[in-house]
Amino acid sequence: MGDAAIGRDEERIAPGAVLVVESGEGLLKQYLLDGRHRLVADEPVQAGGSDAGPNPYELLLMSLGACTAMTLRLYARRKQWPLERVAVRLSHARIHAEDCADCETKIGFIDRIEREIDLKGPLDAEQRRRLMEIADRCPVHRTLTSEINVQSRLAPA
Repeated sequence: MGDAAIGRDEERIAPGAVLVVESGEGLLKQYLLDGRHRLVADEPVQAGGSDAGPNPYELLLMSLGACTAMTLRLYARRKQWPLERVAVRLSHARIHAEDCADCETKIGFIDRIEREIDLKGPLDAEQRRRLMEIADRCPVHRTLTSEINVQSRLAPA
């Protein structure tokens, strides 16, 4: 897909929406467009891609990590707490449901996201505890842990 075609697609993206289109370069490389930014998604070479960008699960983890860090930064700023830096490390795996003590599903597999939050700065124990509580309130975390209803329809020809 050429830059002119991408530009036309970007012009039609409503605020708050995104468009994902095949790049035409390689089997799986995708352009992710929001009308202001262009990102790339792909799969690793061993999965049939060209490794030109993060895979979809990595993008999902990045979204959660970014939202977590932003939420903590805004909360600490509002409280005027001495938070110097936030780093969020995430990983995703499929695990046996029976290995999850606090999960509703007990049969088959479930997705598990592990999130490690590193808070730098002279915060006291109560501030750290509260920030960890707030991390679970970031909008992306709330979306991922709530019921999600994805509705798909075929675009008009």
